[in-house]
Amino acid sequence: MNLFQALCSLILPITFAVPCQAAEVGMRQISVAAPERGRDLAVTVWYPAEASGEPTLSGDNKIFKGAPAFRDAPLIRGNFPLVVMSHGSGGRVEGMAWLASELAKAGFVVAGPNHPGTTSGDSTPAETPKLWERTQDLSAVIDALTTDTRWSGAIDAARIGVVGFSLGGAAAMEIAGARASLDAYARYCDAYTKWDCAWYSGGKGYANDEPVKVDKVDLRSIDKARFERSNLDRRVQAAVLVDPGLAQAYEAESLKEIAIPMSFINLGSSGTIPTAVIADKLAKLPPQGSYSTVAGADHFSFLPECKPGAVDMLVKFGEVDPICTESTRSRADIHGELTGLVLQALQKTLKEHP
Repeated sequence: MNLFQALCSLILPITFAVPCQAAEVGMRQISVAAPERGRDLAVTVWYPAEASGEPTLSGDNKIFKGAPAFRDAPLIRGNFPLVVMSHGSGGRVEGMAWLASELAKAGFVVAGPNHPGTTSGDSTPAETPKLWERTQDLSAVIDALTTDTRWSGAIDAARIGVVGFSLGGAAAMEIAGARASLDAYARYCDAYTKWDCAWYSGGKGYANDEPVKVDKVDLRSIDKARFERSNLDRRVQAAVLVDPGLAQAYEAESLKEIAIPMSFINLGSSGTIPTAVIADKLAKLPPQGSYSTVAGADHFSFLPECKPGAVDMLVKFGEVDPICTESTRSRADIHGELTGLVLQALQKTLKEHP
């Protein structure tokens, strides 16, 4: 689940609560105080906007195509739900721009941080299982956007959702109330040698955009109290979990207690979904759980569309994961289906108040 690591040096309508005119996508990069981190978070916000400001391609780089937006465009008048997003391990929230921009068009304010310690160019195995830090990041973003007068007047604090992918899906599960078992996770990695478990035992990481050698991670040495604690933020009213990480680690009883809608999405069909992220059994536990699959997709299909020549460039960088290899369907087609599933899940819960 350690995505984008080879890119460290490269990566520095269904509407509601929207006026009758079609909304454009605004994009703004802000800093959010994160007291638990002892540093500010780099956060990107996408929102319904006027067609002014600097045209840009959000998330564009040498490998991936960006999503059109207007940088620092004025936010249009309205009362919008807030959706916080959490990226995958070794990724960046800018890599979710293709989805965030569609949500903004549909009348959501969308905001996501780059999580320190698990972001492209700043990612180590030792930091990866610290989901309590990721949930604190998400709560800090909610704090900021619901209290800062530049945003709070346009956000309905009673309508907040979360969307997470891969390790971000695990963070989304936890902020919704799921609790993990350290012993269960360690036993899973005793037997499983791929994906996240391979990352912990691989002896490498990334710091300051450079590969570094690191010690292997003994999962049993992690702070058990923090790993197993509740990270519930009751302001979150809906969760969408795409290929959620740590799928083998969660306490069933904690999921049974989650009262909000939990929409699980796996990329692929039965028999093709990796053990690390398979969520069909998890989806049966919450009272309002649902489960969907996207046929013809794989885990990497969530990433942005790749530019011509990206595969060759990744080979030169020594990337072994099929980051830009097309599955049996085009990535654009898969993104279209995913967008529909995410919108359907969020709008069902975060609908406009009567």
